[in-house]
Amino acid sequence: MKSPTLFNRCALALALVAALGGCTTMDVNKKAFEETQAVRTGPEAPPFRTITGFSAGLRCMDNLLIEHGIRDVSMLVEDIFDQTKKVNAGTRDMLITAVSDMTRRSRAIRINAFGRDATNVISYLAQAQRQSPYDVIPQFDIKGSVTQFDEQVIRNTQDLGASFRPFLNLGLSRDAATNILGLDLSVLSTSDMSVLSGVTSRNSVVILKAGKGFDADAAYHKLGVSFSMSLSRSEGQSQALRGLVELAAIELMGKLTKTPYWRCLGADANNEEIKLEISDWYFAMARTRIELVAYFQQQMRRRGYYDGPIDGQFNPAIDEAIANYREAIGMSKEATIDEALFKSYLNNDQTKVPRPAQPVRFVKAPAPETMPQGAAPAGVAAMRFAAPVVANTSKLAAGEPIALVLQPQADKHVYCYLQDENARITRFYPNRFAKDSLIAATQPVTLPGSMRFALTMNSKGVPETVACFATPRDVASQLPQSVVGVDFEPLSVASLDQLRGAFAAASAGSMTQEVLHVQAK
Repeated sequence: MKSPTLFNRCALALALVAALGGCTTMDVNKKAFEETQAVRTGPEAPPFRTITGFSAGLRCMDNLLIEHGIRDVSMLVEDIFDQTKKVNAGTRDMLITAVSDMTRRSRAIRINAFGRDATNVISYLAQAQRQSPYDVIPQFDIKGSVTQFDEQVIRNTQDLGASFRPFLNLGLSRDAATNILGLDLSVLSTSDMSVLSGVTSRNSVVILKAGKGFDADAAYHKLGVSFSMSLSRSEGQSQALRGLVELAAIELMGKLTKTPYWRCLGADANNEEIKLEISDWYFAMARTRIELVAYFQQQMRRRGYYDGPIDGQFNPAIDEAIANYREAIGMSKEATIDEALFKSYLNNDQTKVPRPAQPVRFVKAPAPETMPQGAAPAGVAAMRFAAPVVANTSKLAAGEPIALVLQPQADKHVYCYLQDENARITRFYPNRFAKDSLIAATQPVTLPGSMRFALTMNSKGVPETVACFATPRDVASQLPQSVVGVDFEPLSVASLDQLRGAFAAASAGSMTQEVLHVQAK
């Protein structure tokens, strides 16, 4: 009779330990998470989303870059070190992958992965133009590091034991702890290696681990939204870091290009943090007025409200275009660029704003020509776009520079391409140094001029061709992405005839073309 009684007692003890152990696990996890969230976010409960990564946000940013006409942004990426010495992961490679995924369709941002530290960045800037006519100095540089890894910020442990001597001794221990991982990234201008004000990303993730680390979760908080990601046993903190890098890529590129990246994170536009961000952007651009006016000139031209220069200067056409756009979105019809308009523009779905029948065209009073018809400096080819198609030939020695003067007889939007000795086609105007395609008849453009790139006759003596297309209105938004592409980077188009066809279709036949055949002496 004693054995069954002893057996029953042991069974009861085991059941009790198991039941309490299960409750303990839940209590420990819940308590650790709640305490950490209270420390990080305070009493206000943000919207909560469960994610597997920020892939959808990267795709959303790709579409936003297209929508806002962003192109020809070039960047270096330095090695992103782990200053904490606790996270062994390829952070720079994660960032390069994230930006690549963000530009699958737009190809708005070109990443140069060069060197492993700032010393090599300087050497890159010194060597870039000596390697090839198409290796031009990138505009920006990304640098930063994993700056924070705080272990066991909050830890809860619960123990349970049962003993029935000398037959049974049982013990159970459950614990949950939270670590905080932080990443700081900044964007620098390569012209003077200064940090761009406000173009920074400072984010952290809470990693919750329970038991022996078999189960883990990552919690991100940004712009009033909390994101939760489950981590498998094999992923751990490296996967949490990847999510942090993808979040940083969305934020950095949004700030750099002044695009409403918060849409891609599902954040409410009325969030106080977003309101402050928009206000900061507005007042920073309005400080000299030129950047703010140029921003709206570009955006109004893309929306079909304005056809004129992007020079940051007010003119009657941009005034009327602004007034028309304000009326279209339900604001007062006046030529005023204020913070309310800027905020409304960023938060509106532009696909729902009706395009006008015709843009307001800027017509500048004629002035005497700066260069007589038919004349050009020695060794410089003049392109005037006076006929549907004009072809010229120039003979140059190997390594001799190719120089052009673009001077249309009337104001035109001009795009120039080079077909090199390997039959690759590259757009070199407009470019990262001169983003506006509009050339006034009274203000010719010299290429390369003071722009930091070079065009030279190849050393093989193989003929090359320069083709420039001019249209009376901006047709960039109607051109296939394969035709616009990225400046100084080979396009996927097969021939110059394919380019001509694309411009002819986009301009409804109102295009003119100049061709320069470059041959060896």
